[in-house]
Order: sequence, then C-alpha cells, then structure tokens
Amino acid sequence: MSNYNNIFNNHITRIKQEGRYREFVPVQRQADNFPSAWHGDKEIVMWCINDYLGMSRHPNVTKAALEATTKYGIGSGGTRNIGGNNSCIIELEQELATLHNKELALVFTSGYVANDTTLATLAKIMPNIVFFSDELNHASIIAGICNSKAEKHIYRHIDVQHLEELLKTVDINRPKIIVFESAYSMDGLFSPIEKIVNLAKKYNALTFIDEVHTVGLYGKHGAGIAELQGCVDKIDMIQGTLGKAYGTIGGYVAANRQIIDSIRLTAPGFIFTTSLPPIIASAATASIRHLKSSNVERETYQKVIAKVKKSFDQAKVNYLKNDSHIIPIIIGDPIKAKQASKMLLDKYNIYVQHINFPTVPRGTERLRIIPTPNHTDQMIHNLTTALVEIFSTLDISPSINSYSIIKLPLHPAA
Repeated sequence: MSNYNNIFNNHITRIKQEGRYREFVPVQRQADNFPSAWHGDKEIVMWCINDYLGMSRHPNVTKAALEATTKYGIGSGGTRNIGGNNSCIIELEQELATLHNKELALVFTSGYVANDTTLATLAKIMPNIVFFSDELNHASIIAGICNSKAEKHIYRHIDVQHLEELLKTVDINRPKIIVFESAYSMDGLFSPIEKIVNLAKKYNALTFIDEVHTVGLYGKHGAGIAELQGCVDKIDMIQGTLGKAYGTIGGYVAANRQIIDSIRLTAPGFIFTTSLPPIIASAATASIRHLKSSNVERETYQKVIAKVKKSFDQAKVNYLKNDSHIIPIIIGDPIKAKQASKMLLDKYNIYVQHINFPTVPRGTERLRIIPTPNHTDQMIHNLTTALVEIFSTLDISPSINSYSIIKLPLHPAA
C-alpha cells in the first residue's frame, strides 16, 4: 500500500534540498504610504510589487469600488450566463476594446486563466492549428498550449530568424498562431513586434500577444508596447491583465467580434466560473480611464526607473540591461538568492522576493527590482547601498548576461 504522506514529504524535501522551498512573507501594504508596508511591527519598503503605478489606492479607483459595493454588494453571484451580465463588467469590456482598438473584449478572472483557456479553446475551434511559442513565454501560455494538445513549435527567445525557420516547415494554408509577450517579466526584454507581425502576414498566421506587464505603462493611452510601436491594428489578439498597472485583478483578451464571440461560447475557463464582481469591474474601468487620459504617472515612473538604473550603474551593481521597467539582478544560485532576499528584509527593511526555478531556468536565479513612481531618492540610495553590502558579504557577483538560452535546433518541436 502507498504511504501517501511519505510521497508528499519526499517531494517537499527534494524542493528544500534544491534551495527553492517557497515561504510567503507576511506583508501588510499601506494604502496611504505606498510603497511602504508592515512586516510584523516593522515598516519596510517594497521593491517587488506589480502594482506598478500604485493605482490600487488611487482615489478614482477606490471611489468606484466603494460606490459599486454600496450599489451591488461584493460578489457577482455566479457565471455571467446564469447569474446575469452586470452593467459594470459590460462597461469594462467596452473600455478594454476601445483601449486596444478592437471590436470586442472578454474579461476573465485572471491573466493566467485568460491565456490558458483562450489558447486551449482556439485549438478546439481550429483542430488542425499549429502554435509557435517563444521559449520563455509565461507558464499560463505554456499551460494553454499544452492543454490544447495541438502541434507546437518553440522558437528561441525573441529570435525572429528561428521563428521564420520554423514557420517555413508548416503548410501556409494550415491554421497557425504565433504566441509571444510584448515584455518578458523575468528579463525585461521587449519583443520585436513589427518583425513578428510581418512574419505572421508572410506565413498566414494569427498573432496572440501577452501585454500583461505593459498595459497601463506604455503607449499614449496605456495600451502597451503594441501601441507604443504602432502595431495595435496589426495584432489579432491582445491579452492583458487588470492586476498589475491597473491595480485590481482579472485578465482579458481583445480581438475582432468573430474571435471573441467564439471564445465566449466555447472556453471552459470563461463559461464555468464565477465572473468578476462589480466592485472589481468598476474599479478597473476607473483605473483604465484615468490612465488613458493621464500621462503623469507614466512619465514619473520612467524618471524613477532611470534613477534606479543610474544608481546601480554608479555603484557597479550589475543588472540585465533593457529598455523596460523590470530590473533583474542575476544571482545564479538559489541559496544565495534566498540569503540576499532575507538579508534585505531582516537587516535593511527592504522587501525584494528572490526568484528561483521553476519561474526562471536553473542557474539564473535572481532578484527582480520593480520601481514605482513613489520610490524616493533616499529609498533608491538605501536599496543600492544594501545590495552592495550584501553582495560583498555573500560573495555574489551578479551576471551581466541574460538567460543562458538553450540553443534549439532549427526544426519543429514535438
């Protein structure tokens, strides 16, 4: 007979031995003192939060949430098909469609669900489909493609030459989708969107872009890197989140009417789950509308990002160079990455969660620094000084190189 507890204990022990046992840090954020928080009775400064612009505490957003709660209550009451279609979520989807210049948008309970269920559903609608996916795409994209059970080809990270080599191997008349992220969350690199959409046109493929780390932050109206690069109208499906720059929760896909309606009628992750509540939909709509018309937050953010990178450069704190807001510091060792994170919190009152496998490849363990518009010059100085001292103490020399990319052969992946 199986000893089930032993099976689970062995699994946990193996993870601990590999230095990647995850312990959640108790943190109570301060809405009136962002980006500070409480860790027990100690005040700390957060440097790894995805509430990029602090919109979760913006007065327009909190006001919309409070008004919706008073009017509609907390929960949504069920799926949209059975529980009804609240006006707040209809308004949110219209706002998202307009943001991305698409006919329709469909809202999901999270960005993960939006990717997973949409990609798997596309394979149901087009049974002979072939996916082309960047090797460092998010776990939700990988899950969706794997769950689709469709043929897939994995191309080297942001390598359009390799992508084209793979596209050439598939009949031009066969349905194809190129799936990629506009900005990669663990290295901060931007995708060459124009080149990818040109390849899609050349080889008769649809495009599916994940903009979760860029919506709200880039482009004249905050529509992401596709807007910034003038490519919105060339992309077939745009996926995004409400849980990062917009400061709420949820995910969405925007596309033409035929695509969105097909997903709405078919996707299990949409049909069989309780919808976002009115409080969230109203808050998200308020956040999107504010960032559509205001560039103050984005402009301030870029100034702070530049200050952080300049401070690191002057102190010789190595990080992966990129043009984005994501500042990865490659430690390359799971134990030391965890030690550095713990020292930052215990000694310097700075919270930066270390990132280990499976979130990043083994040997590329890192600290990922995320500035906000509210980080002050003193906070930047304190972080830089702390990193210099900790790296000296732990004998850490951060790498200036990006991922050690596994060189894939130029042929289809099974």
